[in-house]
Amino acid sequence: MSKVADFSVEEKLSSLVRLQKINSKLDEIQILKGELPMEVKDLEDEIEGLHARQTRIEEEINGITEFIEQKKEAIKEAQALIKKYEKQSDNVKNNREFEAINKEMEMQQLEEKLNEKHIKDATEEIGEKAKMLEIAKKAVGAKETNLAGKKSELEKIIAETEKEEKHFNKHINEAREEVDERLLVSYDRIRQNYRNGLAVVPVERDSCGGCYHAIPPQKQSEIKLRKKVMVCENCGRILVDKDLNDSIVVK
Repeated sequence: MSKVADFSVEEKLSSLVRLQKINSKLDEIQILKGELPMEVKDLEDEIEGLHARQTRIEEEINGITEFIEQKKEAIKEAQALIKKYEKQSDNVKNNREFEAINKEMEMQQLEEKLNEKHIKDATEEIGEKAKMLEIAKKAVGAKETNLAGKKSELEKIIAETEKEEKHFNKHINEAREEVDERLLVSYDRIRQNYRNGLAVVPVERDSCGGCYHAIPPQKQSEIKLRKKVMVCENCGRILVDKDLNDSIVVK
């Protein structure tokens, strides 16, 4: 088999058209999928973040619950000490001892009230955290429902196009190998410049098939001769005549 460099201009143009048509078939499949793959990934990331938030809130609630239990124990200890000091006050020998015991009782009573306030504040905080947790759970539920729908839609498209996509992916490398190296560099660069991925277009109705810029009759005649590679002066796409373009069919 001849090297690509030894091919005629017409053969090189035919290889470009074939490559473009295979790429366009693959582009059509990606268009069918649309933004679904990205949307699925974004939803999965959001759900992961919401789960992490949910876990963090649950851990915070557990921490506050432990704090409340500690304060309840502190109240029990304070109450026990108060009872102890009350009994001791019945057996005091002088005013000095009485004042000292009263002072200890007052301190424990203050400790009891302080711990009760801590419990009240912590209970209110748990209430707020519980609301936040419920919001997070509802958000996860809504996102998971949305994700399930997006995944189902994407899986359906993949199932419908998988065979075709594999077929064209199998032939894309072969098609690229048949294109002149310098032309391939230009082809890839042009494809990147346009959202529709069209780098090779036919002349249709006296205009460029990419940007619809009018092609002069003399240039059209040169394009039909297939003796050199011609490009659109307006958009830079590689131009081929309609007959050549229509003669290349990819299946």
